[in-house]
Amino acid sequence: MEKKFSWGMTLPAIVLTVAGFLLAYQFVDPAPPNRFILSTGSAGGAYQAFAQRYRDILATRGIEVVLQPSAGSVENLERLRAGEADAALVQGGVDSTDGGDLLALGSLYLEPLWIFHRAENIKVLPDLIGKRLAVGPPGSGTRALALRLLEDNDLLAEMALQPLGGEAAHKALVAGEIDAAFFVASPQAPLIRTLLQDRNLTLFSFQRAEAYTRRLRYLSSITLPRGMVDMAGDLPAEDKTLVAATANLIVHPDLHPALQQILLQTASEVHRGGGWFERAGTFPNADFAEYPVSPEARRFYKYGPPLLQRYMPFWAATLLDRLKVMLLPLLMLMIPLIKVMPPLYTWRMRSRIYRWYQSLLQIDLESAEEKADSAALAQRAEALEQEVAKVHVPLSFAGQLYDLRQHIDLVKRRLRR
Repeated sequence: MEKKFSWGMTLPAIVLTVAGFLLAYQFVDPAPPNRFILSTGSAGGAYQAFAQRYRDILATRGIEVVLQPSAGSVENLERLRAGEADAALVQGGVDSTDGGDLLALGSLYLEPLWIFHRAENIKVLPDLIGKRLAVGPPGSGTRALALRLLEDNDLLAEMALQPLGGEAAHKALVAGEIDAAFFVASPQAPLIRTLLQDRNLTLFSFQRAEAYTRRLRYLSSITLPRGMVDMAGDLPAEDKTLVAATANLIVHPDLHPALQQILLQTASEVHRGGGWFERAGTFPNADFAEYPVSPEARRFYKYGPPLLQRYMPFWAATLLDRLKVMLLPLLMLMIPLIKVMPPLYTWRMRSRIYRWYQSLLQIDLESAEEKADSAALAQRAEALEQEVAKVHVPLSFAGQLYDLRQHIDLVKRRLRR
């Protein structure tokens, strides 16, 4: 019976709270999808290898990553602009003038430009005049950078350029079908390791690296120390100066902010250990961004991962983060309800008792009249007492209920007298 009385009080509060939640829910961000498309690079390349690591890590967090191999960075950017991919790995220095609304999550690591050649006495790029060069297939970042460097040296018209890249360029170089080949790749790429250990090939050293980096701001000058590849075999036999772009993580602006955050966390997990040319903790960063940096990335680099995602599964953290907008209407409802409900509840419980006093007072007043019918009044008092006996109230109001019963008994005794 006690629940019956309290239900009448809680129902309006519940209705108001639910209505507030429904209204606030209209402003809640949509749930992040559990699937997105990542455009990578050519088969066997570093982009594909790193993308596969991203996919495996994100799969443990309930997110499916669909990998789309491509010819390289140029094609990756075209897919992003066309909405055919949600995120992509893109080489720094690839034309970003028509980036549209694309956003950068940051740079991931340094990608040196490796030029391997068979000829002797190649000291500067003009020494390659008349040589057969593999500069990467159309759509690749290698080709974009190679053409830019050859153009700066006024060499494009004097070169026999082959649209070969990756393993095809390697085979052609070993077979003597070409004289030199350009590669932009991480030193962790298996192909680069193979090329570095081939003693029949020479790695070009940029003697004018400082000039290139000042003309092309997206390039950095780095050094491959003597013996770095093979200490026992003394490979390379001398320090090699290289120029390097950065590998960047670029996303379509419609990619859900929560997915941007989890992708950044994954990239940090993969790349924060550093490598041959990067100190631990240097990457990822936004220092080399050629596109506008995503607001989510700015928050990540300034504050780290969101607080909830540090201690909760991704789905739970995003759910609570989305529902935080509903806390405001809840507080706006709860504060006045907390103040109003106790006195309102007290009034409701007392009204269950006090409303009988009006009938009891009427009987008592009529009993004082000269022509009062005592027998009829006694019956009314008895009926009143029986009805009150059916009333149930919470324990805290039991004293007032028993006071009412005593007062009814008092009136009955007066009527009997």
